[in-house]
Amino acid sequence: QVRLVESGGGLVQPGGSLRLSCAATGNIFRLNTMGWYRQAPGKQRELVATITSDGSTNYADSVKGRFTISSDNAKNTVYVQIDNLKPEDTAVYYCHVVYSSFRSSWLEVWGQGTLVTVSV
Repeated sequence: QVRLVESGGGLVQPGGSLRLSCAATGNIFRLNTMGWYRQAPGKQRELVATITSDGSTNYADSVKGRFTISSDNAKNTVYVQIDNLKPEDTAVYYCHVVYSSFRSSWLEVWGQGTLVTVSV
């Protein structure tokens, strides 16, 4: 079983920065994609950014230029650096990992979420 441990959320003023981390632990044979999604109050969960095992990245248009996703495959960890935070970035941020265990097909797991609040 694979578990995701997220960290780095908190309260930050507009214009500030945060770095979220997500470490995957458990029976991981191979990683496919790691990423971040977010869900603001009253809204649906949306993609923030993803990174594949070969380093290809994808960003939502709303975060391009302010969010930077990276990963350390040796540590099964994904990060997102968030700069110039805006109040509309306030949301619960969820880590998402697609992986395989030995002889399994691709599986996915979600983290429990970490709250980011942008406010004065």
